[in-house]
Amino acid sequence: MMTEISLHVLDIVENSTKAGAKLVRIGVAVDHTADSLTVTVDDDGAGMDEAQVARVTDPFYTSRTTRKVGLGVPFFKYAAEITGGTFCITSQKGVGTKVEARFVLSSIDCIPLGDIGATIFTLVICHQDTDFVYTYGCRGAEGMKAFTLDTRELREILGGVPFDEPDVSAYIKDYLRENKEEVDGQGPI
Repeated sequence: MMTEISLHVLDIVENSTKAGAKLVRIGVAVDHTADSLTVTVDDDGAGMDEAQVARVTDPFYTSRTTRKVGLGVPFFKYAAEITGGTFCITSQKGVGTKVEARFVLSSIDCIPLGDIGATIFTLVICHQDTDFVYTYGCRGAEGMKAFTLDTRELREILGGVPFDEPDVSAYIKDYLRENKEEVDGQGPI
């Protein structure tokens, strides 16, 4: 089992890129007032038919030919549900897939979010043919705060300069870290 929610996000998004997604939307919403953390990954990849969706949470099912088990989605589902949370996956062949996991923050079984900024940074740098829209939000006593990183906007501003160019990658890393700290206000989750 993965020890951080951010590692589950990495695994799910890797599935999206392997399914040919050109746009992946990743949402992380921490809601202290509702005692929840919700993670959503929505892609425009190849999608799955109803039979595949029905089996995707079975650890002994995988569409890969290189191994006989697929543990990423079942472990993500388990990690959410063991906290008293929920897990849902919807997909349509040729349209894409959406995964949503809600965790109960106060549960003793809730694994930490981990370094979600480093996860998003890794995805952006390593999958430059895929666009990402990442939104991180946090609701507390002062209300909701959020920020978004949209690589489509970055591409337009950069005019062809790759994301792995040192100054650009440093900017992306700092942008993710600084904005998460600002949105959290009360420190790391």
